[in-house]
Amino acid sequence: MSQALYRKYRSRSLSELVGQEHVTSVLTRALEKGQLSHAYLLTGPRGVGKTSIARILAHEINGIEYSDDATDLDIIEIDAASNRRIDDIRELRERVHTAPTRAKYKVYIIDEVHMLTGESFNALLKTLEEPPAHVIFILATTEIDKLPATITSRTQTFHFRRIPPEVMKPHLRSIADKESIAIDDEALDVIALHSDGSLRDAESALDQVRHTSSGTITREDAEAMLGSVSSKRVEDLLASVQARDGATVAATLKKLENEGASALSLAKALSTKLLASDTNYETLGLIDALLEVPKSYSPSIKLFSVLMRASMPVKAVTLYAPAPVIKEPIQKPGIKKDDVKKVETPKEQPAVAEVAPEEPAAPAPVYDTQPFEWDALIGHVKKNFIALHSVISKCQYSFDGDTLTLYSKFKLHKTKLEDAKYRTMLDEAIKQLTGSTTVVTIIFGAKPITDEGLANVAAIMGGGEEVNVS
Repeated sequence: MSQALYRKYRSRSLSELVGQEHVTSVLTRALEKGQLSHAYLLTGPRGVGKTSIARILAHEINGIEYSDDATDLDIIEIDAASNRRIDDIRELRERVHTAPTRAKYKVYIIDEVHMLTGESFNALLKTLEEPPAHVIFILATTEIDKLPATITSRTQTFHFRRIPPEVMKPHLRSIADKESIAIDDEALDVIALHSDGSLRDAESALDQVRHTSSGTITREDAEAMLGSVSSKRVEDLLASVQARDGATVAATLKKLENEGASALSLAKALSTKLLASDTNYETLGLIDALLEVPKSYSPSIKLFSVLMRASMPVKAVTLYAPAPVIKEPIQKPGIKKDDVKKVETPKEQPAVAEVAPEEPAAPAPVYDTQPFEWDALIGHVKKNFIALHSVISKCQYSFDGDTLTLYSKFKLHKTKLEDAKYRTMLDEAIKQLTGSTTVVTIIFGAKPITDEGLANVAAIMGGGEEVNVS
């Protein structure tokens, strides 16, 4: 059985690693000077060389020749995805105190370290912080954000990058030449773009397409095998979307689906093409929607929905300016009605541009101006803001003419009333009822007893609250 290309051409030294010179150069200098860290953290996307460097580094630290087939008792690899329990880490902590068999250092490589449980991280932390002098840890992860700061702060961290197509393509050409794979440059471009920066995926894809043709493998061969979509087809589809030609968009999607193009690869290709174009508000909205396709339960249906929605014609908008609502001014005490200046309606309204008539917008709400009354507020809230009513109906209150103070005996109710959602409802209810804005203060606890006699009784009885029984 032939060996997979990604294994056959795995890097055997730091100098052979593709596209990560910012990492290999630092590690090479550290090895030359003998300046080793007790713990390394390698982070970045999958398939870019983290595990390869971990193994190479472990061997070069000990001056051992690296071979993909050979194993060494002093280099221990642990897959955290299947050894994530606290018992596994406790066992590791016990084993680290055993001296190396023949090498200078015992090196532990923990792959996918973000998969460890919280308890396992805590168990690992002490050993990682103060390991025995003969132990070096090399951690690798694709999701550094899932690692506790206590772990990352105790390591020397290296961030790996996605490998760009222009760097990946010469490497793929080198492999193709060594394997006598006849493939044209455009087909290699398809593979490099399809791999999304992962060298391992690119090598696997080359392995996959090598037998698609008895002659030279072309762009069309690679696209058909990998389910990719040609740049021309993507451009044509985007042109139909931007032309609001929903029928053509639907027909094109159906055709691409029949040809084997996956919704995920198509969404990715469309997003990439849009990002390379002149972006505007509409374009950014479409990119954002396309990014949701891979997360969907049914990516093909989600992609169809996104593109058909983007293909809908722009709805006609009415530029409507409602006439101003003239409210009779309120007569204040001591001011005669004749002394109040009336607001006159302008004789002529400016012309309004109208594209397509729609229902006029609702006029701004007209508020009452009655004095504040607690019972009236409770009734108004019960009728119009039922969620708020369930909270404030259980509160006590005091009102000094300017400030409404609410006393909540329940911590949950206080938290809700301080939430922006409930606070907005309360402010709006008060404004609708009184026509003015009132300062609201929320206090956790019972309303203080104002009557001195009652307060003395409450003190004797060990507490209490004032209740209005009228």
